[in-house]
Amino acid sequence: DYETDVLVIGGGGAGCSAAIEANEAGADVIVVTKLRIGDANTMMAEGGIQAADKPNDSPAIHFVDAFGGGHFAAKRELLSKLVCDAPEAIKWLSELGVEFDKDADGTMVTTHGGGTSRKRMHAAKDYSGAEIMRTLRDEVINRNTPVVDFTAAIELILDENGKASGAVLMNMETK
Repeated sequence: DYETDVLVIGGGGAGCSAAIEANEAGADVIVVTKLRIGDANTMMAEGGIQAADKPNDSPAIHFVDAFGGGHFAAKRELLSKLVCDAPEAIKWLSELGVEFDKDADGTMVTTHGGGTSRKRMHAAKDYSGAEIMRTLRDEVINRNTPVVDFTAAIELILDENGKASGAVLMNMETK
């Protein structure tokens, strides 16, 4: 049995980010992951992350590029949130220690991504996901956040109001 303020299910980029933010807010956090922390899709990303953080760009221009590039099928409110929050996400990752490509003066290098009208792709060579995941994983570990590897959440426990209040976990090795 475990007791915690915040149970993070998943040890990939999103899970580690959630664990870091919850810890930063003062919560007691546990991460459970069905493999090992960091063994996730984030690790496989090669290209980089787009963020409109240069003087000749803006979240509005980024939105237009992404909305058209997605054949106008995106949910506008979600896409808007994504492009508006992207510059802060890049800044946060950089401050955590992600080694994005930089010029000699320390300015982040940006390149064109598919269908973009501006250079806004931030990368760490061709292993961006691995670099991001390494940094996030190390930050979770350095904060002494408990991580329960090889453990899957198989059922959410709901409180009397129908809100998630816990989970039934299964050790993938011992079943």
